[in-house]
Amino acid sequence: MTIFANGLSATRSGRTILHSTDVEIRPGERVGLVGASGSGKSTLGHVLIDALRAQGQSVAHVPQSPDEALDPLRSMAFHWHEAERALDLSPDPDRQQSLFRALHISGGDLRKRPWGWSRGMQQRFVIAMALIGTPDLLVMDEPTSALDPVVAAGTMELLEAYLADRDTALLLITHDLGLAARRVGRLLVMDEGRIVEDAPTEQFLSAPATPAAKALCAHRSWLELPC
Repeated sequence: MTIFANGLSATRSGRTILHSTDVEIRPGERVGLVGASGSGKSTLGHVLIDALRAQGQSVAHVPQSPDEALDPLRSMAFHWHEAERALDLSPDPDRQQSLFRALHISGGDLRKRPWGWSRGMQQRFVIAMALIGTPDLLVMDEPTSALDPVVAAGTMELLEAYLADRDTALLLITHDLGLAARRVGRLLVMDEGRIVEDAPTEQFLSAPATPAAKALCAHRSWLELPC
């Protein structure tokens, strides 16, 4: 199902932080939303999620850090069952194990609390929870910033492999152009609460058209990073 959301906007303390914005994402498409800090990326992501859910579309969110999704006083099993219950899904061990195998967390002890798992495993667990209901769109907001580059790269590769033959679309929100350039086929650039550029990744990198895009492409040290 193609994702459509029109006229997305947001204000804070009387100031517009997201100007009227339209978003279209095709089934299975991998889209990166990039821009400097404070450009409105995360705001657009949250407003988009709220709008799509209000329309009855299936959308899941992976936050920047697993700390935002996991209660340190609750077991991993509790979190999994709560996610199933929130989606009104019956417990399904086969579905769970399929996701755990895909994201390489089958060896994790669900009786433990989050701090009993490594940070990388915690974030992959959060991604697995987001995928339980096979969403139309997966929104990931700086999903690897809490991980070291090697673990981050491995996590994204596992997710790519899992999504490869599925229609779930991905919106990757990040200030890290290197991460986005390696993982998506289309890039959106935000600047001062507006999408100022929308182009295929290769075109964007070879011929950025706007000042904001040119500024992002100006420093190419990110090419050396694995993620």
